[in-house]
Amino acid sequence: MDTTSKQRILLAEDDESLGLLLKDFMQAKGYDVDLCKDGKKAFDSFSKYQYDLCIFDVMMPEKDGFSLAKDIRMINKNVPIIFLTAKSMKEDIIQGFNQGADDYISKPFNTEELLVRIQAVLRRVTPKDDGTDEFQIGLYRFNAKNNALAFKGKQEKLTTKEAELLKLLCLNQSDVLDRNFALKAIWHNDSYFSSRSMDVYITKLRKYLKEDPKVQIINIHGKGFKLYVEKS
Repeated sequence: MDTTSKQRILLAEDDESLGLLLKDFMQAKGYDVDLCKDGKKAFDSFSKYQYDLCIFDVMMPEKDGFSLAKDIRMINKNVPIIFLTAKSMKEDIIQGFNQGADDYISKPFNTEELLVRIQAVLRRVTPKDDGTDEFQIGLYRFNAKNNALAFKGKQEKLTTKEAELLKLLCLNQSDVLDRNFALKAIWHNDSYFSSRSMDVYITKLRKYLKEDPKVQIINIHGKGFKLYVEKS
């Protein structure tokens, strides 16, 4: 069994045999999987629960995969979506990506291929943690284990959430820290109130880091935040 951290997947597939096969396969690989047999049920499930990845068949009753993805993008712009479909025409693929797809797999396909695609998509939206707790942020030294931010001999003690958020920014410094990922990782949900709370913490971190003008936390509209350190 793969050592995934129980990431949760929403699978919408109206072919009962294929749906159960894929669910069992992904669960055997260490993922939590919710299976829905049509687009309407999948949308209802997405509205109630948090998911790390969505896998949608295109041709489904009640609500097709493209319509489902469009509706879900109204709720969450960042959750990754993979389409499964018998359609392989160029126009269908383009439509899938226009609806916010992160990947597109034509049937029939190998389950191991699907697994590789899932892992690749999740890697793109999940910052890597190599176990490091010490970070150099411009002139600042950040110890995530001790929640300590040091600048020229002076040390600021951060709260747990401040330290967790700053660590995620450090781990993702070469890319954008996805807003929804940060909310689920630290607040365990992406509700309106949690989102506003995170904005407050971002403001606090900016104040802590203001002594070094080369350090910025940049807001990437519609995506998240980026820790930027200007090179000398």
